[in-house]
Amino acid sequence: MFTAEILALAEKIIRDFSAEGLMVSTAESCTGGLIAGALTEISGSSAVVDRGFVTYTNMAKMEMLGVQEHTLARFGAVSEETARQMVHGALFRSRAAFAVAVTGIAGPGGGSPEKPVGLVHLAAKSRQGALMHHKMLYGDIGRDKVRLATVKTALEMLLALK
Repeated sequence: MFTAEILALAEKIIRDFSAEGLMVSTAESCTGGLIAGALTEISGSSAVVDRGFVTYTNMAKMEMLGVQEHTLARFGAVSEETARQMVHGALFRSRAAFAVAVTGIAGPGGGSPEKPVGLVHLAAKSRQGALMHHKMLYGDIGRDKVRLATVKTALEMLLALK
């Protein structure tokens, strides 16, 4: 299911974070739990993966992660602002030291001129306050490829924050 590159990143996260007693949480929309899935493919992941939030709807984002309704109304679900609120919620509704959040349009439909298919906003945050955001424009490369590219980027962001 996952590429060798994704599994290598996940293995590095599990090994490195476990060695320091660090945990992670995920908040996922367009990936539907694939980031947590990639991490839990690795033996020993229970020492690192605290929890994952799959918040596909706006209501789930608000209820589970504390995303503000006015943020969704003003900027939309696929926005930097929403990704930042998602990662904050995932971090502070868990025991994790680090969290990553993704929201995007995997396609094939759902895009617009302002927010095309393949647009994904990712945010990663540490409990110490470091925050990272990436806006990715993968293009209309197919749903599976957008989702897997997002997983790869999310894992890279977790490693970069540590």
